[in-house]
Amino acid sequence: MEREELTRLTGNTEGGNCGQGDCPNIYRTASGSLVVQGDVSTAFTPPAGEGLVEIPEEVLREAVRALGW
Repeated sequence: MEREELTRLTGNTEGGNCGQGDCPNIYRTASGSLVVQGDVSTAFTPPAGEGLVEIPEEVLREAVRALGW
């Protein structure tokens, strides 16, 4: 899946400090699932095939607003 195929839910507001998608963001796939981009976390070791990322709370709040939840 390419980034261009995803709907970017965060970092779209004017005055945002995100360049070319190089900061924490949340995307929606065509099937409705969410893809989270953030800093790699080492909080614990996830199961094989999974990964951990950290995102600022405000990014999650912005995604919730964009989804109208």
